[in-house]
Amino acid sequence: MLLGYDIGSSAIKAALLNTDTGEVIASARSPSDVEMTMEAPQPGWAEQPPSRWWRHIQNATDALHDKTTISPNDVEAIGITYQMHGLVLVDDAHEVLRPSIIWCDSRAVDIGREAFEALGREWCLQHLLNSPGNFTASKLAWVKRNEPDIYDRIHKAMLPGDYVAFKLTGDIRTTPSGLSEGTLWDVKDDALATEVLDHYDLDRDLWPEVVPTFSEQGHLSRSAADTLGLSPGIPVTYRAGDQPNNAFSLNALEPGDVAATAGTSGVVYGVDDTPRYDEQSRVNTFLHVNHEPGTQSRYGTLMCVNGTGILNRWLHDNFGVDGDLSYEDMNEEAAQAPVGAEGVSVLPFGNGAERTLDNQDPGASFHGLNFNVHDRSHLLRASQEGIVFALRYGIDIMTDMGLPVDTVRAGHANMFMSPLFRETFATITDTTVELIETDGAEGAARGAGVGAGVYDAREDAFEGLERIDTVEPSPGKADAYRKAYQRWRSLLDHELAALSEG
Repeated sequence: MLLGYDIGSSAIKAALLNTDTGEVIASARSPSDVEMTMEAPQPGWAEQPPSRWWRHIQNATDALHDKTTISPNDVEAIGITYQMHGLVLVDDAHEVLRPSIIWCDSRAVDIGREAFEALGREWCLQHLLNSPGNFTASKLAWVKRNEPDIYDRIHKAMLPGDYVAFKLTGDIRTTPSGLSEGTLWDVKDDALATEVLDHYDLDRDLWPEVVPTFSEQGHLSRSAADTLGLSPGIPVTYRAGDQPNNAFSLNALEPGDVAATAGTSGVVYGVDDTPRYDEQSRVNTFLHVNHEPGTQSRYGTLMCVNGTGILNRWLHDNFGVDGDLSYEDMNEEAAQAPVGAEGVSVLPFGNGAERTLDNQDPGASFHGLNFNVHDRSHLLRASQEGIVFALRYGIDIMTDMGLPVDTVRAGHANMFMSPLFRETFATITDTTVELIETDGAEGAARGAGVGAGVYDAREDAFEGLERIDTVEPSPGKADAYRKAYQRWRSLLDHELAALSEG
């Protein structure tokens, strides 16, 4: 058996995979009925204590034990996928110094923008493939400038997945792919991005030892094994950020492959063998999981909409009465309204600065409401359409970079469980959507098998991966969707112009 953990910002998921058949033996989520919170001490900030992740890892593993007759000795390897771009700081006793500054936190935007100009746009794009933006390196620079007492006590800085691997093994390590997502890896020189660290006056020794994505990265410690009810010594053989891992989960590994997800954030991720970048860094390119320096070049270009599933959750939590509105009810009710929601438009940007909008934060907003015409179904439909329209906006940037988006693979999870969402996505982006039964934890388990050498060939890792539906654009609704998108785009342009004017 192979064990995979998915360290999300909404929940921790775990999956056990049968090595021989590729079938999921059991899966679990913690918390099971709600979502983990994000703390926002100030507007635009987003934090979570790493201890929360570890507690829910324990709960999810306990749930696996309850669901199956798992023998601790049967687990051959462990894989980890995690929320990208976060920052975890520990002291020399390996105690966490402050809550993790997570992926959607915007506090370092101005610091990253200054570095983009100071280091030189051309240098950043050629060496980092991105602006430093509000990625991990800039977040650490913020800590140094604003919390110097904490900075002075740092022993190691880690990504969320590095911290979880440390809790499992006791070893502090990271990967080139992980460092690239934090603008900490010089893609051109294939080394730690020392120019970025020197610009920010950050100690180079704060970053962990680098190991390959697929490799033996440590072994389950006795204390972690006792906590999780597993056998000590199980190797941890894979770690990857959630979006590269989502692509891996969907077997999107070769140039031209495109993966999508619509969890807390919405992402479209295209694989290429050329290190492309957007001149404005509105979409971001990182090393893909199967990038092998000097042997095989693989890059993943990622466009992200922060306000995706979190908008859907907000609607769920605030539009129901006494818990009478399930997510399935929301999907069915949204479909009762016509395409375009009879003039209602939603800008879904309410979860921090949006990279596709040049790190501006226009917030979420509803437009065109008529109290004599519209009801809850219109708001629900307009919200799903608004999320897809925001994804289409980012896809246009990707295609302008020379990355074609024709067929998109997505897991049957989160908002892609909505037939309306899938139809809207396929039609407004003019793509074929292949819906596949998988998730991040399952992908992490498959990755662990690759890293442990369980499979004779990497392709064997995808045995049992099942496509459950194919969604084509709806020609009869294309014009209506196009008009709704044009109205939405005009509203967005107006909002961005107002922000630029101050």
